[in-house]
Amino acid sequence: MKANGFSGTTNIRSKGIKKHFTRWKNEPIQAIIELIANGFDAKADLVNVRIEFNGIDGLEYVSVADNGAGIDINKGDEHFDLFNESLKRDDDDVQGSHGRGRLAFHLLSNNATWYTRCNGEDAKIDIDSTNLHHYEVRPLEANQQHAFLADHSSGTCVELKGFICNLPEQESIISKLQNEFGWRLALNSNRKLLLNGNEITIPDNELIEKIVEIEGYTFQIKLIHWLNKPGSEKSYNYLLDDTGHIVCRELSTFNKKPNFYLSSYTTSKWVDNFDKNGAGLAFENDYDANPSSSVYRKLQKNISIFGKEIFEDFQRRLVDEQIEKYDSKGYFPKYAGVREEDAIWRKDNTKRVIKEIYLAEPAVFTNLGAKQTKIIIGLLDRLLISNENDSLCDILQHVMDLDSEKISVLADQLTRTTLENVVSTIETLQKREIAVHKLQDLMERHYKEVLETPDLQIIIENNTWLFGDHYTIIGAEEDDFQKTALNLREKIKGINDIEEGDVDQVDLSEGLNVEGVRRQVDLFLARQAMKYDDINKKYYKCTIIEIKKPSISLNKKHLNQLTDYADIILQHPGFQSENFKFDLILVGRKVSEKDTSIKSALETAKNHNESGLVQIYDNVRIKCYVKTWATIFSDFNLSNGYLLENLKTKRTKLEERTTKEAVTDLQKLTH
Repeated sequence: MKANGFSGTTNIRSKGIKKHFTRWKNEPIQAIIELIANGFDAKADLVNVRIEFNGIDGLEYVSVADNGAGIDINKGDEHFDLFNESLKRDDDDVQGSHGRGRLAFHLLSNNATWYTRCNGEDAKIDIDSTNLHHYEVRPLEANQQHAFLADHSSGTCVELKGFICNLPEQESIISKLQNEFGWRLALNSNRKLLLNGNEITIPDNELIEKIVEIEGYTFQIKLIHWLNKPGSEKSYNYLLDDTGHIVCRELSTFNKKPNFYLSSYTTSKWVDNFDKNGAGLAFENDYDANPSSSVYRKLQKNISIFGKEIFEDFQRRLVDEQIEKYDSKGYFPKYAGVREEDAIWRKDNTKRVIKEIYLAEPAVFTNLGAKQTKIIIGLLDRLLISNENDSLCDILQHVMDLDSEKISVLADQLTRTTLENVVSTIETLQKREIAVHKLQDLMERHYKEVLETPDLQIIIENNTWLFGDHYTIIGAEEDDFQKTALNLREKIKGINDIEEGDVDQVDLSEGLNVEGVRRQVDLFLARQAMKYDDINKKYYKCTIIEIKKPSISLNKKHLNQLTDYADIILQHPGFQSENFKFDLILVGRKVSEKDTSIKSALETAKNHNESGLVQIYDNVRIKCYVKTWATIFSDFNLSNGYLLENLKTKRTKLEERTTKEAVTDLQKLTH
């Protein structure tokens, strides 16, 4: 560099330069954005912006300082003589406007001065907006250098003066900087952008992290779903080396998805050797790390799959929000003259249909005015309860013609399968839910008074679905098997004996007595039905249910009786064939507080993931279960939870009901 400095001109005149910035003429903040981008492009990990206003909120001072590589004055012709050209044009790790961003300052001010330190040399460069193609370079002594650079071995600080317009308030500037540089800050946690000493944070986003193995290499993938568009940056898939430097970026396939912005950042030892131009560094297995490699193609495929999952989740949430907006704005029909429960069902059903159409083709509802949206929603609502709704079958595949009676039955139900087929199921579930609630009340508050076996027997026989839907047909057709099973039961030693230990002390203290309990009879139900296994082979499913009277607490003795029963069946000549499979179910109101054997057996069989399973015999041909009524009620609620959550059943207040009323209700057939 010349001792007294030097001057030069760009390869284009001021008028031509300014034409390139026409699109930003009403966005003076872009001048600061370009200077920040240049700092990060120069490998800075710190960019510090200062903006000062005077007492009347007029812009007084702006500086953008960075600790990057600085400007090599000895290559001034490469840095300043060229316009719309740049040494970094083929570098994916850049954001600035490739050789012209430095001159964007004229959008905001008349003068710009660059203080720079590079390769041990200090200098400053001045450019005036009236003569943008001309620049002046002067050397500096170390003590003349800008204060920011005093503590840095390299870097640049740009000061702007002579302002021709103002900037928005600080909150607006922060939001703009977040959107413009959020993706770059996310690339490297060590990279900082400060505004008046306050760090600019990454804008609202959802981070999803994945690890994949491809041909022996481990890839760490971070996918960031931006809630707002990240400035002018499109959605890219970035490959980063171990320093956080972008070695390659490729446009994401999600750029054309409306309101969806996704960036992915991938790191790996494989990426550290990546050559986007295809030359690459050879690996031991003789292939290169480049865009043509099979590893790269598989990596992009994985990223695309992950992105699709994120997009589909985003789309579902977006649609839900949009439909709720439609509802809050009153776009749905008012349903005048329709019963409240029918109106609720109709609106929910219409919402579901709109959601499916929206997910299938978002463009149907895009850019619609209020009147247009109301018309479409109204037409769909009417069509779904008409005889013409089959015109939607190609889209929905499950909307069927329903008469008014079935609509009433489906009130307040949320269904996912063919509506016509599920009506009777919903009706049954409503009745069963009420029956479970009543039976639960009976077992908790009235069990001491239910002393007549016929009470409980009729209840159980009319509600055998409590043990699962495959137990619902215990009846006269199983009489022969019932008698056989009952005869086998009689071989179990002490099966009908009642001892003091079978009634918990707490129950004895509350009025129960052993003699009273002995006068009750256990319930015994059995059925045999033909079934088909997974390979469509016939077998006989034999179900035996031993229900202990409510006053009995289950203990080790009863568990032993259950296993004795299994042994007797195994020895019976009529049941030796593998075509017979048995479920033996012991049911009681509760397990004795002192018993540990049943709890231990349940824990041992826990890994089979079957509620109440305690033992398995003969290669799963016989399964033994112990269930309390509380377990049965819980199983019912869990298995039917989705629909039960959406039932608007008005439960009768049971607190004032008598035992007789509760028993009478439950003895009604509910299957």
